[in-house]
Amino acid sequence: MRGMRWDRGHESPDVIDRRGQGGGGGGGISGILALAPLLTRHPLGIVVLLVLLAGSVLLGTFGTDDRDATDASRVTGTTGATVGDEEKHFVAFVLDDAQETWQSIFAADGRVYRNAKLVLFDGATTTACGYGQAATGPFYCPSDERVYIDLSFYDDLARRYGAKGDFAQAYVIAHELGHHVQKQLGASAAMRKLRRSEREGEAGFSVRLELQADCYAGVWAHSTQTRGLLEQGDVAEALAAASAVGDDRLQKRSGGIVTPETFTHGTAEQRARWFRTGYRRGDIAACDTFRTESL
Repeated sequence: MRGMRWDRGHESPDVIDRRGQGGGGGGGISGILALAPLLTRHPLGIVVLLVLLAGSVLLGTFGTDDRDATDASRVTGTTGATVGDEEKHFVAFVLDDAQETWQSIFAADGRVYRNAKLVLFDGATTTACGYGQAATGPFYCPSDERVYIDLSFYDDLARRYGAKGDFAQAYVIAHELGHHVQKQLGASAAMRKLRRSEREGEAGFSVRLELQADCYAGVWAHSTQTRGLLEQGDVAEALAAASAVGDDRLQKRSGGIVTPETFTHGTAEQRARWFRTGYRRGDIAACDTFRTESL
């Protein structure tokens, strides 16, 4: 299998590369200030905050932010990684292609799609949703409209979960972008208004939200198929990735028993099913996981 056909010269300007910036990857002064609310709760927090700020000035990072890094990437083709960084080039292509697809889908419905940013980081980084760590896997922060990923996750996905291939990797980005689509369509806001009992469990809103993001990833996959970007086996790679991160499989893998009342993302079968639904239908109307009784 040759893998997905992709253009190495077609990349998104919306990638922010924080790799190699150290443990926090917080983008200089902006990252330090993001930690301020946490630091000031500790008796010595003010002292620590002042030391960090002083160090930021001495290292010449004061006044820099992610906007600077993004602008630099448009000129040099890199923001911390070296030219020829295949994984970075691939996710940048996937991001751009997926967002162009959503721009077209939104436009057809009289809407304007607002691009998300994709942040690459090592280990941990600051976000508008708190301190993000690689151990939690890729995630979307609605507060700053950014997808965060430590690319080492792809190694774990292949080695530990058996989900190999570039379209398995593409599915991960497409799923997180699905949450960005949900924010713009109002589903995320609806989630915040619900009681905890309505959000939790195997049929709760949280599971339905995640399954819809899987379906949205399938809608993008449908678009890539119609444009001749997929090779034989690519869809199977995405389905394997979706199944690998099902709640039931993750709970079994951790050595515990399967407890549906604690599900947050759906079972392996459900996740694969909803990705397949989006892929086959290619229509976001087919992704209404909130009104169906059978997930």
